[in-house]
Amino acid sequence: MIDHAHDLASVRDATERLLTAVAKLDNASVSEPSLLPGWSRGHVLAHVARNADALVNVLGGRPMYVTAHARDADIERDAPRPLSAQLVDVRESGARFQEAGAVSADWSRTVTLRNGVTDSASRVPFRRWAEVELHHVDLGIGYELKDLPAEFTEREIDFLAERFTGHPDVPPTRLTDGTRAWSTGREADEPGGIVTGSPAELLGWLAGRRDGSGLTVDGGPLPALPPL
Repeated sequence: MIDHAHDLASVRDATERLLTAVAKLDNASVSEPSLLPGWSRGHVLAHVARNADALVNVLGGRPMYVTAHARDADIERDAPRPLSAQLVDVRESGARFQEAGAVSADWSRTVTLRNGVTDSASRVPFRRWAEVELHHVDLGIGYELKDLPAEFTEREIDFLAERFTGHPDVPPTRLTDGTRAWSTGREADEPGGIVTGSPAELLGWLAGRRDGSGLTVDGGPLPALPPL
């Protein structure tokens, strides 16, 4: 069961970890490439801030972004800023998200996200938690997939496996870390392949942060996953 209040607290903690780590950088390192192709660390930080405001819009019943072009333009505009400005923006936008989450509301209502995706309002805080944690890793400053909170890693694997369930381009696949198991991909009468690896490796592959070379596959090649 989703507990939005718990997830809001987890977002707050993850944001503080991110801010503490980024505060150790300097202006030059903020302009260096991140682990995301074509994006500097400044792009990642700008996206983290603008995503907070976008999810405030979602909780308020407004479009997440005015347009896809406006989203991209805002990130490009904010990416070159100095470290001090990036820190203030991430902190203040994060606070706005927490304030929006504290408003009394029907958390069972359906909200609309980017590209027409719909979800329960109660899952928006977890979606924000994923943005903060994964983009902290994307900065390439020492926070790795294996450092993510165990609860987050398990729940994000759940979320991503569910996202690919029924996808026509993903063959039926069973995932396991040796203790837990997930099923994903399209439905089929025949058994699918089994992908085994550590929670960090499974999450990295599902989230497009790893190529799957740290996983073992039984019953066929490692499926190619569509972009998130």
